[in-house]
Amino acid sequence: MTAALKHIRTSSLDFAYEESGAAEGVPVFLMHGWPYDPRCYDEVIPPLVAAGCRLIVPYLRGFGPTRFLSAETPRSGQQAALGNDLRELIDALVIKRAVLAGYDWGGRAACIVAALWPDRVRGLVTVNSYNLQDIPGSVKPAAPAQEHRLWYQYYFNTARGSAGLEANRRQLCRLLWKLWSPLWAFDNAAFERSAASFDNPDFVAVTIHSYRHRFGYTPGDPALEEIERRLTAQPKIAVPTVALQGEADGVHPPEASEKHAVHFTGPYKRLVLPGIGHNPPQEAPQAFADAILGLMRA
Repeated sequence: MTAALKHIRTSSLDFAYEESGAAEGVPVFLMHGWPYDPRCYDEVIPPLVAAGCRLIVPYLRGFGPTRFLSAETPRSGQQAALGNDLRELIDALVIKRAVLAGYDWGGRAACIVAALWPDRVRGLVTVNSYNLQDIPGSVKPAAPAQEHRLWYQYYFNTARGSAGLEANRRQLCRLLWKLWSPLWAFDNAAFERSAASFDNPDFVAVTIHSYRHRFGYTPGDPALEEIERRLTAQPKIAVPTVALQGEADGVHPPEASEKHAVHFTGPYKRLVLPGIGHNPPQEAPQAFADAILGLMRA
């Protein structure tokens, strides 16, 4: 199924996105993570198109053909940037309300819009449940096993890590795919289809800023400070939500999201996917599509 590659401008981006399905169907935004791209949704889309949905799959800032409009705009990867990008994209497409679904960075963007602008959201499918970062609380150490899983984040907080990502972006990202989804037997062709998006000229800068900002080690974009302040309160999510959790997730294992229900005040359902890692739409596309369709039917 061939999607149309389109572009639209927001306040800071020439936003690239792929669109398929019925123009008058229920809008569904499918948000990819880091380091992935829209190819992760290729097998999720057909059953949603068959159900009459309108599918919009953006390339996040720093990925693929999405570009900043100005050289002066900070190459921020902070959570407020991701959430605001999605909100502005919804506005630019003149969509009143949509279903939001995503994981990792894309799941964070979806959760932020659901938390701060719930009137724009019909429902939410989020991997690893509540994805908003508690930046003030980031100084508190996690259990040693979890700290070990986050080695790449500490690497990116060094000059060596920034240079390493610049020099070895494909090798490093492929390693993370394997570590985060240890039971997923993807081949090199599948990886390369997504890896082309990592050639974006802002990929490294946005990535490094993201992993430094989340620990409070670098300032954010001043234009996003008010949104970041609102996120500090860890706002609850009231929209109907399905939370997916990979049983074999190498970044956030099931126990990490077991108690996240306290962050949701609306209808909430958590599903653990046996044998699935950090990238459920590509590892278990039917389950991901079923979560969206079940949410819409409910």
